[in-house]
Order: sequence, then C-alpha cells, then structure tokens
Amino acid sequence: MRNKTQQAHSSCYLRRSGTNRHQRVRAGTYHQLFHLEQLISGKEDTSNNFTKGHYIVNKEIVNFCFDHVCKPANNCTSLQAFLVFNTGSGTGSNLSSLLLERLSVDYGKKSKLDFTIYPSRQIWTVVVEPYNSVLSSHSLFEHINVTVLFGQ
Repeated sequence: MRNKTQQAHSSCYLRRSGTNRHQRVRAGTYHQLFHLEQLISGKEDTSNNFTKGHYIVNKEIVNFCFDHVCKPANNCTSLQAFLVFNTGSGTGSNLSSLLLERLSVDYGKKSKLDFTIYPSRQIWTVVVEPYNSVLSSHSLFEHINVTVLFGQ
C-alpha cells in the first residue's frame, strides 16, 4: 500500500483599504495559483505603522485568518510544517507576526518555515519600512524554525 502525502493549502491575504489588489488576485493572470475561497479581505488600513497593525487593527482579523489556516491543517493526518510567505515591512509583517504567535501557541512542536522579502533603500515607498522590518524580525526569531530572507 502506498503512503499518501497530504497537502493542505491556505492563503491569508489582507486587502488594504483604497486598493483593488484583492480583486486583481481573484481575476488576474495567476488566479489559478490561489485557492480563491481561502483569500481573506480586511477593511482597515494600518497606515504603514507596524505597532498600529500589531496591537490594534490586526488583533481582530488574525483570529479569522487563524481559523482559515487551521481548517486544512486539522484535516492533515500527519502535519509536518507551516510555510509562511510575507513582506517584512507593511501590513504583511504585523499580520504575519500575530499569526506566527498563534501558530506557536496552538501548534508549538510543528516546524515553521518563513520566506520574507525585506525592502531596500532603492524601492522604499514609505520612510518607516525599515523600522517595520526590524520590529517584525522579533517575531521571526521568536517563532520560526527556519527563515529565508530576501532583500531587494
């Protein structure tokens, strides 16, 4: 009898207010790469402020995201790890930090691998991006087993 390898896939994508990124993901060229029923859209913007997102705005939506991640994970017979992809400077950094904290509490022994893109000085869109990156790094070091950092 063959061993069955089970893969669970979940995506949390937080839409920033005033943009149509969520719609572009759903209708764009690469929409087939995503499980569209797993895409999550939020309404409030963090204004590129890590602290505001981490302690105020995303405290509400992280539970919703966590539930979407847990559903497929709980259906796995032998869950091995979580893969987390994020950007280390804006909304993605503070939401990812909160989600990693929850994963560490509820799935403490499971491996967590992170792939983070950090901004460079040449492409910063907001002056606080480096500060947000440093603040989000604390969660990476605290809750991740392996981190792969990409700089632009």
